[in-house]
Amino acid sequence: MINGKRVLVIVPAWEEAESIGDTVREIIDVLPEVDVLVVDDGSTDRTSDIAREAGATVTRLPYNLGVGGAMRLGYLYAKTQGYDVAVQIDADGQHDPRYLPKLVDRLDESALVIGARFAGEGDYTVRGPRKWSMLLLSFVLSKLAKRKLTDTTSGFRACNRDLIELFASWYPVEYLGDTVETTVRVIRLGYKIEQVPVAMRPRAGGTPSQSPARAMIYLGRAIMTLLLALNRR
Repeated sequence: MINGKRVLVIVPAWEEAESIGDTVREIIDVLPEVDVLVVDDGSTDRTSDIAREAGATVTRLPYNLGVGGAMRLGYLYAKTQGYDVAVQIDADGQHDPRYLPKLVDRLDESALVIGARFAGEGDYTVRGPRKWSMLLLSFVLSKLAKRKLTDTTSGFRACNRDLIELFASWYPVEYLGDTVETTVRVIRLGYKIEQVPVAMRPRAGGTPSQSPARAMIYLGRAIMTLLLALNRR
């Protein structure tokens, strides 16, 4: 428990055998008072076995749904097991679990707390179309939230019990829906959102999907996701 709250760390993982063991062990070593759930998103490698050996509870989807599908299952688990807080951490080791207590502390004031990469801590940078799309998303969502949000696509985020209940029954599986659309929905429901500066680390394993062509695709998808999120009722 952290500050009297039962905390579940949800780690969505797809083909992350190379890094998942170290990620789980680090979370447990740094924060032995939290529980760790790895949602294996239909991996064909040993992701599930390695995560279980490292000390996590593991649940496995029969086929790949994407981060949104994996997280919805994680939130359903958090709801049925009565957790007060759910925290998403990526499986590739880029998120430092030492920041997790800071995110949880801010849940006394807000329903959703985002670990922001572009808020003054660390030297993480992006360029080109990917940067443009992130700036656009952050600008629009900051206006909606009436507060500055610099990293609305961050996958390092914590939510309270109210949002666990919401996300267990509604959570988009579309690309970027797990970040952009959920943020729009939370704002429109009147919940408070804030961010905490965090530093990112290099991937501990796997191959990043970065190229000029992929960056342009990311920009197009980001704009489409934002338009859909803003127009859905």
